[in-house]
Amino acid sequence: MQTGYIFTKPEKELSLLYFNELKIQLSPDDELHLRTLLRRAVAEDRIERNVFGLNPVLLALQTARIAVNEIGLKRDSILAILLYDGVLNGYNSIETVEVEFGEGTAKIIRGLVRVQNLYKKNPVVESENFRNLLLSFAEDMRVILIMIADRVNLMRQIRNTSDTDSQHKVAEEASYLYAPLAHKLGLYQLKSELEDLSLKYLEHDAYYMIKDKLNETKSAREAYISQFIEPVKQRLESAGLRFHIKGRTKSIHSIWQKMKKQRCNFEGIYDLFAIRIIIDSPEEKEKMQCWQAYSIVTDMYQPNPKRLRDWLSVPKSNGYESLHITVLGPEAKWVEVQIRTERMDEVAEHGLAAHWRYKGIKAEDGIDNWLANIRAALEAGDNLEVMDQFKLDLYEKEIYVFTPKGDLLKFPKGATVLDFAYHIHSQVGNLCVGGKINGKNVSFKTELRSGDTVEIVTSTTQRPRREWLSLVKSARAKAKIKLALKESQAREGAYAKEMLERRFKNRKIELDDAALSQLIRKMGFKEASDFYKQIADEKLDLNTLIDEYQKLYDKLHNLNQPKETQGADTFEYENPEEELIKQNDDVLVIDQNLHGVDFTLARCCHPIYGDPIFGFVGIGGGIKIHRNNCPNAPELRRRFGYRIVKARWSGKGASHYSITLRIIGNDDIGIVSNITSIISNDERIVMRSINIDSNDGLFSGNLVVFLEDVSKLNGLIKKLKGVKGVKQVIRV
Repeated sequence: MQTGYIFTKPEKELSLLYFNELKIQLSPDDELHLRTLLRRAVAEDRIERNVFGLNPVLLALQTARIAVNEIGLKRDSILAILLYDGVLNGYNSIETVEVEFGEGTAKIIRGLVRVQNLYKKNPVVESENFRNLLLSFAEDMRVILIMIADRVNLMRQIRNTSDTDSQHKVAEEASYLYAPLAHKLGLYQLKSELEDLSLKYLEHDAYYMIKDKLNETKSAREAYISQFIEPVKQRLESAGLRFHIKGRTKSIHSIWQKMKKQRCNFEGIYDLFAIRIIIDSPEEKEKMQCWQAYSIVTDMYQPNPKRLRDWLSVPKSNGYESLHITVLGPEAKWVEVQIRTERMDEVAEHGLAAHWRYKGIKAEDGIDNWLANIRAALEAGDNLEVMDQFKLDLYEKEIYVFTPKGDLLKFPKGATVLDFAYHIHSQVGNLCVGGKINGKNVSFKTELRSGDTVEIVTSTTQRPRREWLSLVKSARAKAKIKLALKESQAREGAYAKEMLERRFKNRKIELDDAALSQLIRKMGFKEASDFYKQIADEKLDLNTLIDEYQKLYDKLHNLNQPKETQGADTFEYENPEEELIKQNDDVLVIDQNLHGVDFTLARCCHPIYGDPIFGFVGIGGGIKIHRNNCPNAPELRRRFGYRIVKARWSGKGASHYSITLRIIGNDDIGIVSNITSIISNDERIVMRSINIDSNDGLFSGNLVVFLEDVSKLNGLIKKLKGVKGVKQVIRV
């Protein structure tokens, strides 16, 4: 790069010509200040040619001409373009600009500087996230428009540069970043120029192959379109339709993209020419007149039925309506014809189905709506000095931050360093103790802002906490924290349970699941996991806990000391129902040798020997035996109390009682084998069937066994609950 400022004669002549052309937009004071600043910069040798050896003053004037003539920008934007290089290189300040040229110009330059700072983070410019960050960072839309104008000018000026590496970098950015932005804003001419020049610099052979094969000048192609349109016009006018027609040749870049997408050569591209017929029609006649125009075109030119796209009968989901047909025009060339009404064209260009949407260039809804307003202002020729009114509401919804490597991540507004940590990896989030934002140490509670570069600081001693859920905004982080808490609680619960069992064993106390469950409920815990967590957190004293358990166990198993002597008037039976049965002769005694009585065991509750039971006399005289805690028992007693018969078992249980157990737990290798081995080791229990389903790390299933009585059943349930991984065993 050549240092020092050299004004060649052609550069000086062009600079004066362009400045005189632009100064009609400026005031005399503006002109005076600009000349003063330029003279000072030259005198102090502050101006340097860029990496391509281009004159920065001439380059700025050329960019300003594009901004004015092809976009429609005014005074503030012209001044910002001409003054920006001085601010960036340090021989002028934004404060001076604000004093001498006004707040509007200074604001645009601030936006340009902010965007320049983004580039220093080496972002991936082809990402949609970077385009969105660029838009939100610029704040004033004129910043983006100036950047597009600047890139168009630079692409024009580097045609013959020998620095091909820098040329390729500029072209890649134009293709990935600036062309899509120009497309969204409806700057189709500039967008096509950026794409074509990018293709020329990046894929030289493809560009010239297509250019040569078109084999026509621009005027020749336009002549062909006129040749195609003229007879169509006459027929449409004869039919009494009001309309106008737009015709164009597809750009070289568009043709190349179609060749790659369709995997064909140049000759395989049908629609090198595109015609749009836009009908001025009342809404109630829209479809009829569109199909009428379609009929006229296809009568004149042979259609390709495979290329018919009818979005008139069934519009696209985004609201786009149009008829597309490809026909064989003069000289046997395929031409795409689009037929729509003024209303449909307005919707396609400015509404839900804006052109950039149905072409597949995606963007966030908030940005699309915002850009649609800008685009409408551009096409309407509004004074773009009032661009301030178009504020991007993206700030209200999301932010974009950088990783240390320059990758760009999107988060909801209000996201913190902890959100960032969990986005990187679950383990990084779980161990996060803080971070660095733009190189400064911060707490993991610190809120992120667009453009921040974020690093995470971790510690192996850190553990997730429930209060973290209120610190994060992203659903991803919340889900990962909940999962980590659940896993941590399971580990702590297993540890606490093992510790409790070890204490019971040391004190030679039998651990009865029923007694322990009752103790947990008595202490006010709804979930056993909460009970074990308090043990793990040392909030419960194990000695006191075991003493309380012992009292409850003794009471449940009638092991309490003899009661104090009571008077006859206060004495009550401990089991009055059982005593009543003993005193009442009208009791059905169930025994395997019972004869003369037609009884069956109810299928709703499957009673077995040892269960507290009652009999229910059926209409036909038979008796069904139910468990006292049968789900149907309350209803039977309420409605048919007169048909209830007291019953009790007699004799010994026989191995003919079928019981179904529902088993739920963590899926693990060998879990079924462990369950079946318990049953096979007991000769008096016969397994009839086992059915286990597994889903998302959990298993559940039914186990059907034959056994003698309730004591055997309770013993089996206790053993099954002791199998590693089994969480619940429920009698069905």
